[in-house]
Amino acid sequence: MVITVDTNVIFSALYSNVGASNFILQLILNEKVKLALSPQIYFEYYDVLTREENLTLLGLSVEEVESVLDLLALLAQKHSIYFLIRPNLIDEDDNMVYECAFVSNSEYLVTSNIRDFTNAELKGFAFKIITPRDFCKIWRTNYE
Repeated sequence: MVITVDTNVIFSALYSNVGASNFILQLILNEKVKLALSPQIYFEYYDVLTREENLTLLGLSVEEVESVLDLLALLAQKHSIYFLIRPNLIDEDDNMVYECAFVSNSEYLVTSNIRDFTNAELKGFAFKIITPRDFCKIWRTNYE
């Protein structure tokens, strides 16, 4: 199964070692699900996670964040996006996540901010936009 994960899920997974986001990170690290990753999303993860205030909240150093991102990049299904799908979401970074979910044929786009994706002008793609909690419920029902 291939999933695209919004930055807020990675942040939450690093912030707390319990909860749905961390469970999803563990699924990725244990290669039970495949993370879809584009260069744009990788650099978005990097930009957000290495901000000084976020490093303080996470209790991590830049080097520790880089190690996590290097591992995610190693394990991920990588996708280059040569075109723009413009769902015209309010946050431009959300457009990148949407594009990666489309290009990768992800089953799910996992985000804590579903509301940010509900006003997309482009709809009807195969992936479902879902919260980390709902993804975990589906995973546990179907795969455990």
